[in-house]
Amino acid sequence: MIRFLQGEYLYYEGGAIVVKTPAGIGFRVYVSDTSSLLTAREGDEISMYTYMQVKEDGMSLFGFADSESLVLFEQLITVKGVGPKAGLAIMSLGTPNQIKGVISGGDASSIAMAQGVGKKTAERVILELKDKVTALPMEGEELASGIAPSAIPGSGERGEAIVALTTLGYSKKEAESAVGAVPDEGLSAEEYVKKALKFLL
Repeated sequence: MIRFLQGEYLYYEGGAIVVKTPAGIGFRVYVSDTSSLLTAREGDEISMYTYMQVKEDGMSLFGFADSESLVLFEQLITVKGVGPKAGLAIMSLGTPNQIKGVISGGDASSIAMAQGVGKKTAERVILELKDKVTALPMEGEELASGIAPSAIPGSGERGEAIVALTTLGYSKKEAESAVGAVPDEGLSAEEYVKKALKFLL
């Protein structure tokens, strides 16, 4: 079981990053849209905690910048109906502390904003994990409740656009602000990038 990886950040590829270890092996590791691992640039040395999913048709790795995120992810996937991909979608809603705060606060509607997570599954997450997670007090740090997941900077096509802009040299904060300023919905990542650049240039 692979639990930790360290190596060179090669590139981003559809929800995953490719990391080359000192042994010369490249691992494809799925990460959440809000992971700080996405702030790395090509050639950077990065390290991560990992969860390895083994299925009949293959194996998948899921990476996290810190052990706290890994622990929360592993708690999420113990809930019936929440597989690794749904768990990662929930992790993409915000920081681990924000997600814990939503769970401990019983806010199922915010959890249901995650892609592929329905209302019943969200309610099950709250029911099973509410007493198992502890969030630190949050000041002005809340999930963007009441809006569609596609409108949250860092998820879906917008998330892809943010990653693309960071590879162009913009900071994650600049990329998030520019993509978030694009009012249109339902665009491709490339279209979001083009419109966001108008706010950056």
